[in-house]
Amino acid sequence: MTNTINGKLTLGPLLFHWTPEARRDFYARIADEAEVESVYFGEVVCSKREPFSEKDNEAIIARLEAGGKQVVRSTLALMTLDREVAAARALAESGVLVEANDVACLQEVSGRPHVIGPYINVFNEGSQDVLIRGGAVRIVLPVEATAATVRVLASRSAVETELLVFGRQPLSVAMRCYHARSHELTKDSCQFVCGQDPDGLAADTIDGTSLLTINGTQTLSNGYLVLLRELAALRGMGVTHFRLSPQHVDMVAVARTYRAVLDHAITPEEAAGDLAALTAETPWQNGFLHGREGLAWVESELSPA
Repeated sequence: MTNTINGKLTLGPLLFHWTPEARRDFYARIADEAEVESVYFGEVVCSKREPFSEKDNEAIIARLEAGGKQVVRSTLALMTLDREVAAARALAESGVLVEANDVACLQEVSGRPHVIGPYINVFNEGSQDVLIRGGAVRIVLPVEATAATVRVLASRSAVETELLVFGRQPLSVAMRCYHARSHELTKDSCQFVCGQDPDGLAADTIDGTSLLTINGTQTLSNGYLVLLRELAALRGMGVTHFRLSPQHVDMVAVARTYRAVLDHAITPEEAAGDLAALTAETPWQNGFLHGREGLAWVESELSPA
């Protein structure tokens, strides 16, 4: 039995356009092996991708639930079409727990228990209170939140507070598809080229410095957010759920490492060695939480007070 006293691990929605086979295999392993309590499931970036895998959704969800995972259905981070809003409405009306990632679907989930995703900016107590009155039972804070913000919001919240602790940091979602443009294609005729980059497309500066990662219409950090040393302090601040974002690495091993740190089975330093073997050359980042630029890496400790 997984110990959740020291915080719950969650797996965020898959952001990348993987093949149906890769997606099925990934979630099968998560269902059977990963030490996570909740799995967020659904397309967040581009609704054009949904037909590729929707026939598998029911079976994947059933397997996740059979593996003891709470399944939360994620919505798009940017809704631009009536059918996208209608899909969010149908999810909410079906009675499942929904993660709202765009304010456009807040009306659809209002009055029903739901999760506020990290794409809806919650940086102050007023926003937090309004969302809780609307039925939010868990709020995932934006990756840009500093420790001071997390401390205030998590400590006063009457609902659960979640924070991303591993994976590329979601920075923006746009109307334009940069992935298509990089191949001299338009969004409407993209040929789903985002599927060629299962961990995103690197976007460097003109002098060759790694800066960002492109994923369809989404912009992510070039490196992985890694919060290990900070976990105990975040738990002390009142954070209840710690999110891992699926990357093209062994996420079962990543979850095992984070679970061990939360349970005080290994030290953050020991975990860092294990994680480094999994993430290879991808840089680590934690700047936002420490009040720095997001791509920075800060070694100093956090105080929970």
